[in-house]
Amino acid sequence: MKRPVTIDAARARRLWLHASRLDTRAPFGAGPEAARAAIEHLGYVQIDTIHVIERAHHHQLFTRIPDYRRADLAALQSDERSVFEYWTHALSYVPTRDLKFFVPQMAAHRARPSPWFGRCTPEDLEALLTHIRKEGPVSIRDVDGDVRVEKDHPWASTKPSKRVLELGFYNGDLVISRRDGMVKTYELLPRHFGLRKHPKPATEDNVAEYLLARGLRAQGLVNGSSLMHPRLTLTPRLAELVEKRVKGRKLVPVRVDGWDSAYWAERAIVDTELPALDPELAHILSPFDPLVIQRGRLAQFFGYEHVFEAYVSKDKRRFGYFTLPVLVGDRFVAVLDLKTDRAAGRVLVQAWHWLVEETPRLRQIVEDELTRFERFQLGK
Repeated sequence: MKRPVTIDAARARRLWLHASRLDTRAPFGAGPEAARAAIEHLGYVQIDTIHVIERAHHHQLFTRIPDYRRADLAALQSDERSVFEYWTHALSYVPTRDLKFFVPQMAAHRARPSPWFGRCTPEDLEALLTHIRKEGPVSIRDVDGDVRVEKDHPWASTKPSKRVLELGFYNGDLVISRRDGMVKTYELLPRHFGLRKHPKPATEDNVAEYLLARGLRAQGLVNGSSLMHPRLTLTPRLAELVEKRVKGRKLVPVRVDGWDSAYWAERAIVDTELPALDPELAHILSPFDPLVIQRGRLAQFFGYEHVFEAYVSKDKRRFGYFTLPVLVGDRFVAVLDLKTDRAAGRVLVQAWHWLVEETPRLRQIVEDELTRFERFQLGK
């Protein structure tokens, strides 16, 4: 094994911040092309339904695109068709250029559907596909004649057809062609993308190369758990690929002073001289941001453990229902529990928890970022 390169924790944080494009205010420019570039660079942008503030996918893009408009993402999905929705570690927007890497996952789901879809029969799915083939895209609002059923899960629907639509989606028969809020419209996947048939699936080697490239691009330093999140270990193909890249000197093992975990990185990244980080650059981050969602990695790199309490009973919460971490420079300095009051036209600070010693200047930096964040929330 090649001798590891040793760096300090500050350098490790700096590399991840740069890879995540949180070390400058506007790394991708503006307009729909900026949103597309951001999604292509990060590899995915997670979707979530919680709406006490702006939804997570819009929030993550605004963090990196100061002039981001919600219509930009809609244009990419429905008009340009350069992004699509599928499951990464969660439902996410993914670049259409990467579609072939998800086709094997779709095929695996078709061959062995989740028990979640146990009530759906092949005949149900075929009838739905035939309807869409003849009548065009549908949303759950377009499905009539359902006999309502009791929910068997808090996230389930009382309309059985919703689960058939989801089955077709995870199978790769359907794609979400547009969203109106969180209401999804489904279209036949080949027809949406202008294909004569389903795209050819990537090989296992192709998928391994994709996962490694995505991780290196968006994380800088990678290890098994960061590449495979939320799984902890590499697939055999990915482990073989990493070993091959290390032997070929395309990857170098990296040790961080004081840490037990080992990482890999591209030599050019380790040696890159990055510009000085503005110590007053502030971001109010989504709990689903790529920098925050890998909780263990976040704690190791930044010494900050994010607590997500939306599913915790009120009497057991430490910080609040939907707390947002505040990054200033390379430090997490506060946690804010915010709620957008759209009727009153303001963002409410329900709780403000300092993680570091408060100073007048630091408070001003966070308040200035809150003002910018509020303008985005309210569409100003």
